[in-house]
Amino acid sequence: MTAESEWWRQAVVYQIYPRSFADGNGDGEGDIRGMIEKLPYLEQLGVDAVWVSPWYPSPMADGGYDVSDYRDIDPRFGTLADADEFIADAHARGLRVIIDLVPNHSSDQHPWFQAALTAPPGSLDRARYHFRDGRGEDGNLPPNNWPSLFGGSAWERVTEPDGKPGQWYLHMFAPEQPDWNWDNPEVVEEFDSILRFWFDRGIDGLRVDVADALVKDRDLPDTPQEHDSEYGTWKRFEGSPFWDQPGVLLIQQRWRVIADSYADSPQGARVFCSEANADPLEKLVRYVGPGQLHSTFNFDHLHSEWTASSLRHMIDRSITAHQAVSAPTTWVLGNHDSARVASRYGKPITGRVYTTLGASEETKHWGAEDLERQPTDVALGRRRARAAALLELALPGGAYIYQGEELRVERGRRPPRRGHAGPVLLPQSRQDPWPRRLPGAAALVRNRAALRLRRRHLAPPAGGLGTDHGRGPGWRSVLHLERLSGRARVAQDPSRVGRRAPVVGRVLGAGRALLRPRAGRQLPGELRCGSCRPACRNSGAGGLR
Repeated sequence: MTAESEWWRQAVVYQIYPRSFADGNGDGEGDIRGMIEKLPYLEQLGVDAVWVSPWYPSPMADGGYDVSDYRDIDPRFGTLADADEFIADAHARGLRVIIDLVPNHSSDQHPWFQAALTAPPGSLDRARYHFRDGRGEDGNLPPNNWPSLFGGSAWERVTEPDGKPGQWYLHMFAPEQPDWNWDNPEVVEEFDSILRFWFDRGIDGLRVDVADALVKDRDLPDTPQEHDSEYGTWKRFEGSPFWDQPGVLLIQQRWRVIADSYADSPQGARVFCSEANADPLEKLVRYVGPGQLHSTFNFDHLHSEWTASSLRHMIDRSITAHQAVSAPTTWVLGNHDSARVASRYGKPITGRVYTTLGASEETKHWGAEDLERQPTDVALGRRRARAAALLELALPGGAYIYQGEELRVERGRRPPRRGHAGPVLLPQSRQDPWPRRLPGAAALVRNRAALRLRRRHLAPPAGGLGTDHGRGPGWRSVLHLERLSGRARVAQDPSRVGRRAPVVGRVLGAGRALLRPRAGRQLPGELRCGSCRPACRNSGAGGLR
């Protein structure tokens, strides 16, 4: 594998959730052997990299995001030797490999936490986590009013070695996930070592889980009370004691130095992608400024409602904010924490409303639970998911595909955080990775073609790729891409999806297998290319089948 120093700027990354991707040993659960067997499928699909969700040893209290050993593989998935084989085979096929880093919390089964439970208050073992005395008589109340994002208090009381109720420990997620204390130099150095362990094994990059919550205010102040809860708010606000604390950027700078130290290796410098929900965008892009991480998920894309207006505002703001720090925008439609795209887009309300100022106040705190209760129009969701996938792949920057989205999987709600993330998706065929007779075959063919077109036509040539989606009231398309030589490539108008005419999309001079003209369909607004006059509004443009 050759080192392309900035491969991550345009990479399409395929997310694998190991437990539900492919079963290689016949026990009914996914594993690394199944992942190895499906690498030809991913190579043929045309992605640039794979991101493997946690494969570490874990009690699975939170689907693997409760790690008990950061330097090994869970036996249900395989061994370190299997992981090495997977990495080597992926590289031989030209695929980069990214894995999850879970630095905010460990499992309560991690040896360091087990040592903390048997150590006395004030010990060095407990200093690796957030242990505090309780409030109230006999310390029977939590140290502050912080809520867990999974419900209830963010504090759990322990029983001391003498059998008496004792201190409390902080867990921003499940009680089985105690938060690391990043003010402790021992924790900082431990994760430096973990990074090098995986980089030395050939990993190309790390996706950083909950990247904006590692550092907590040392004073542990209460947060404003929620009107319908006995706890304080977990919502983001300026000065939040556990979101986006200044020390987070210092950790990232340290990690960037480690990643850059591999620049002279055959693979080149290693990379990071941040999972953060910092708001507004100007705060989020500080994570990917000079000397920080390389990219960060753009969750505004996942949360946006399916309207031309909302998508245009979201895309405009995202590209502008990231360009200001010379970083790519990374587009995300789905992942292990969200409902399937085809299910989400079949709802009467499909997401948050975005304006020139960002998400509207009325919708900015909407979550998946608020939307999932609605009925689903399956046919509508399928049409919109098809259009959304093509729009995502046409946008400049990186793109992430969650396993099965290329097959337009629609059934089921989002996977539960605690447990299995859905059925094994890929058949155990040694021939065609996805036989044409099976559901999803047509979607797979279409997405393969889209990825080929992306590589061939949308990767920035010398001179770069320009965008223009602000042509005034008469220009209804969400996106208009042009090479700076003047040749237009893609226009998209999601406002038409779900009505009689599907989304409009056309790649000029290519894509007959992907986009076919439909008689009588006209492109709203203007689509121009270097060899056409601006008045040539219908130059081969048509609706998506």
